[in-house]
Amino acid sequence: SATARSRTGYLIRFAGCPIAWASRLQTEIALSTTEAEVIALSTALRDVIPMMNLLNEMCAREIVPEKYKPRVYCNAFEDNSGAYEIAKFPKMRPRTKHINIKYHHFRSYVDRKLIEIYAIDTDDQLADLWTKPLADDKFHKFTELSMGWKFTQRDQG
Repeated sequence: SATARSRTGYLIRFAGCPIAWASRLQTEIALSTTEAEVIALSTALRDVIPMMNLLNEMCAREIVPEKYKPRVYCNAFEDNSGAYEIAKFPKMRPRTKHINIKYHHFRSYVDRKLIEIYAIDTDDQLADLWTKPLADDKFHKFTELSMGWKFTQRDQG
């Protein structure tokens, strides 16, 4: 069935290994592509932040030996320039004020440089693997980059 709701997709990796991923319809209708992208970023970071907090708590309770304590941070990649601007630079704009208020729970992490938002070219956005149909070559490339699965000639038909 057709829907006006956008699809959120993301991959969370720890030490280069995929540990969580999701693909689901957003619960509300976004009024713009930028808003849909901010919602997707916010949704992904809602899963990342508790993981970061858990790692920090494990370090604080000395569950992790001192010499192995990691620096806990997150790199997030955004291919929509409007969503990137909203996430990276907290400036209120009349047309996006409602987005800023509702989806900026991660702002303090960005301010403390625990979450860094990077602009990425649309052709390199791995989250597309979970949000849209891809051509075979792009599907194989993204699957290998995100999950480490390599397709052989036999697999490709």
